[in-house]
Amino acid sequence: MDAKNAGTFAPVGAAIAALVSVQTGAALAKTLFPLVGPEGVVALRLGLSAAILLVLLRPWRIWRQANRLHLLGYGLMMGLMNILIYRAFLYIPVGIAVSIEVIGPLGAALLTSRRRIDLLWIALALAGLTLLPWGTDSQGLDPRGVMYSLAAALAWGLYVLLGSKVAVHGKQAVASGMLFAALLGVPLGVSHAGVDLLAPWVLMAGLGVALLSSTIPFLLDMYAMRHLPPSIFGVLLSASPAAGAIAGWLILGEVLAVTQWLGIAAIALACAGAALVGRGR
Repeated sequence: MDAKNAGTFAPVGAAIAALVSVQTGAALAKTLFPLVGPEGVVALRLGLSAAILLVLLRPWRIWRQANRLHLLGYGLMMGLMNILIYRAFLYIPVGIAVSIEVIGPLGAALLTSRRRIDLLWIALALAGLTLLPWGTDSQGLDPRGVMYSLAAALAWGLYVLLGSKVAVHGKQAVASGMLFAALLGVPLGVSHAGVDLLAPWVLMAGLGVALLSSTIPFLLDMYAMRHLPPSIFGVLLSASPAAGAIAGWLILGEVLAVTQWLGIAAIALACAGAALVGRGR
């Protein structure tokens, strides 16, 4: 392995480890929905993660020199994509929701491109989306889940773009973003779940979700974004749909039809293809 490839391996590995962690955490989070609802899980995930990162990283040290609007936007997008995708999980399988959501970072990557071949990746992604409703049941996917996933896709795309602008501040930027995300998500969760959030079992499970879904992957994401261009980072998430579907199957017993797996594969291939082209930019 030459020096250039060795220098790339670590941030690429960080991005892949982050997506595996976050999809595992997402499936585990859904198991808590009957207790505190999706909003309550968001409050636990963001609130506990923010508390941990505040203690460890003291993010206020960068607030004077950082672009505060970028930090605020980064945090708000972090909070929104959590709220929206958990609402989507309430209505459709995790793998399907994530497959729709990943269109956001794919779009963010393709916006920076002027290559004709990127039309192929767009067509593949759209073809994959059309296959996702087939095989669930006679009525197809719940449109509420689809709409929440599409909104989460937009938030994720903006998160990638804004994250690249604040990545120079490293871990303190992650902690700042998590704080702003928590200020959005915690009040919403408390209003829905109330004192149920304080049950010992719920808090322990919520801590696990926070570590897997937010604290660990967002730190890994920030490291990757510091060393990779937005186009590459965005499409390295190509395995997210498959990771989400596998986690949903193993943890939640969500079984998808062959046509839905083909749709997931088409979206993943679109992301991977854009990544390969992006390497030459």
